[in-house]
Amino acid sequence: MSFIIRKMEKRDIQHVQQVAKTSWNHTYEGIIPLDIQEGFLKYAYNDEMMQRRLEGSHLFVSEVDKGIVGFANFSTVNEDGEVELSAIYLYPEYQGKGIGTSLLQEAIKNLEGPKKVFVNVEKENKIGIAFYKSKGFKVVTEFDDNFDGHILKTVRMVLEV
Repeated sequence: MSFIIRKMEKRDIQHVQQVAKTSWNHTYEGIIPLDIQEGFLKYAYNDEMMQRRLEGSHLFVSEVDKGIVGFANFSTVNEDGEVELSAIYLYPEYQGKGIGTSLLQEAIKNLEGPKKVFVNVEKENKIGIAFYKSKGFKVVTEFDDNFDGHILKTVRMVLEV
């Protein structure tokens, strides 16, 4: 499968919002109640928040046949060389095809001086945890996270770059 990875642009916002919604609904079905998912998506991926993400973080998209099928969102690298991977989502039918790996690798290559990449993953998100472990991420800690009244079991992982 042929795809490209590039930096996200403002014109991509609606496509990224759709990827986030579809991926979240698929990934967290049976893990996070749908009303809590929808509330989070409306807050975290509304137009204003997407504009803030574009201006204050690093966003990369993956395209197949000129259509966006996934994205990754990283914080800026702090003074200790640490960066947060806040999101990496793909349409379900594009998972397992190397696109997520390329998003991760391309972002790390384009960030300034990362030494450690951190990510928080819901413990029941078996596909996500398997993906990160296969890329070399190691579990740092586990904790309970109050997610809009729903308690999530969260796994914090790190990749040494």
